[in-house]
Amino acid sequence: MEGVKIAAVLGLVLASGCKTGGSEELAPSVPAPTGGVRWLRAPEGGDVAPVIRKEQANAVAKHGRLLVYVGAVWCEPCQKFHHAAERGDLDGTFPELTLLEFDIDHDRERLAAAGYASQYIPLFALPKLDGTASGKQVEGGIKGDGAVGYVTAKVKALLASQ
Repeated sequence: MEGVKIAAVLGLVLASGCKTGGSEELAPSVPAPTGGVRWLRAPEGGDVAPVIRKEQANAVAKHGRLLVYVGAVWCEPCQKFHHAAERGDLDGTFPELTLLEFDIDHDRERLAAAGYASQYIPLFALPKLDGTASGKQVEGGIKGDGAVGYVTAKVKALLASQ
């Protein structure tokens, strides 16, 4: 019976993603080659809505899509998805996708002011034309080898909802 309890708790931990609230520094963003996932690090400080509005217009002008991404270096699902995208593993799945990257530890308040809030990370959100949150978002992931596939499926569903 004790083993069943441990397995149940472990399942909850693995399925929930990362609770927002760590404190490590975010690694620099690495843009992908043309035709795949492009990471764009948001500038520090200031209102996020004008930045998001500008980058959304840039993405659309290039026939691409923009998602607001919120993660942290201490979040395992965030790291796994980020590394897969950097390696080009997701370019076929997400051609012409720009992820405007924010760090939950540094940007929480300014993101919340524009309506971007979540209980778990990674967070992927569709912005409105004015740069504020549309309310269409997915959050959380799983730890371990299935993290990339799990998050990828959620992001595909989000993009399909637009």
